[in-house]
Amino acid sequence: MRAVAFDDFGAPLALTDLPAPVPGPGEVRVRVTASSVNGFDLGVLGGGFQGMFEYEFPVVVGKDFAGVVDSVGDGVTSVTVGDEVFGVVMRPTLGQGGFAEYVVVSEGFGLAPMPAGLDVTSAGALGLAGTASLNAVDAVAPAAGETVLVSGATGGVGAYAVQFAAARGATVIATAKPGAETDFVTGLGATHVVDHADLTAAVRAIAPDGVHAALHFAGDGATVAGLLVRGGRFASTVHFTPADAEERELSTTTVMANPDRTTLGRLADDVVAGRLRVPVARVYPLAEAHQAVADFTGGTLGKLGIAV
Repeated sequence: MRAVAFDDFGAPLALTDLPAPVPGPGEVRVRVTASSVNGFDLGVLGGGFQGMFEYEFPVVVGKDFAGVVDSVGDGVTSVTVGDEVFGVVMRPTLGQGGFAEYVVVSEGFGLAPMPAGLDVTSAGALGLAGTASLNAVDAVAPAAGETVLVSGATGGVGAYAVQFAAARGATVIATAKPGAETDFVTGLGATHVVDHADLTAAVRAIAPDGVHAALHFAGDGATVAGLLVRGGRFASTVHFTPADAEERELSTTTVMANPDRTTLGRLADDVVAGRLRVPVARVYPLAEAHQAVADFTGGTLGKLGIAV
C-alpha cells in the first residue's frame, strides 16, 4: 500500500510502499479515503513523544481517518465490510497512521459510523480536533451570557471551539490577526477579535474584570490564564496549568482528546444538522502530504485535509 512515513528520528516524510496491515481480534481494517493534519502529527514527526509511545519504524503519520471497512478481525460485531466509518487512530504504539491506503484500528475506541450527509473530506478532518475542542469546551462549560476567550482560535481545534462556545450562547473573544484571520473567526461565531500581539490590553478593553472561561490552544498560557476572573475556568490542550490556580480559585483542566464512539457520533450529528462547520482550507493529495505538514507548521485557517 502507499503510505507517507518516516524511517527514523530526524528523517523526512516520504511517500513509500508498505505491506497492508492485517486486523487482529477485535480490530478493523479501513481503506482510507481522507485524513487531515493535526498538531499531534508534528510531535510524532519531531520525536516529541519518545518515552511516552513506542515508535515502530517506519512510522506512518496521521491521526484522523475516514473510509470504508475493508476487513475485520475475529470477534468484531459492530461493523461489517463495506461500512463507511471515520475516527481517530488510537493505537498503543506509533506506527500505523491515517496517511496511508489502509489502517487497522480497534473496534471499540476511536471508530464511529459515518452517517449519511457527512462528506468524506469533512469526516477525515473531524475526529481529533473536533474531539479535543468538544472536550475542552465541555470542561469549562460556558453558560449563556458568559465571556469565553479562545486563544489559538484560527487552528482546527480553535475553529471548532469558537463554534461550540458560541452555540452555548457565550460571548466569544477569539485571537486572530486583522484581515483574513479576523473574517474567519467572526464567520464561525466570534463576537470580538483580539491580536496576540497585545492580548492583555485588548481583552481588558472588552472585559475589564476578566473573562469567565479561557480555552488555551496556543499562545502564552500564563497570559491567557491571567485574564480570567477569580474562580474562572481554564482548559488547555498544550498541558499548561497556571501556577496561581489555587490562589485564584481557578478550575483547570488539561485536555487529552477522548474520541469514544459517543463523542464522534455527536460531532458527526452536529455537522449533518448544520450546527458545526468543518473548516477545511485546502485538500492535498497523499503524495503531497509532506507539503501539507510544512504548510500546517507555518500556520493555517482551520484544517488541512489529505485525500488518500
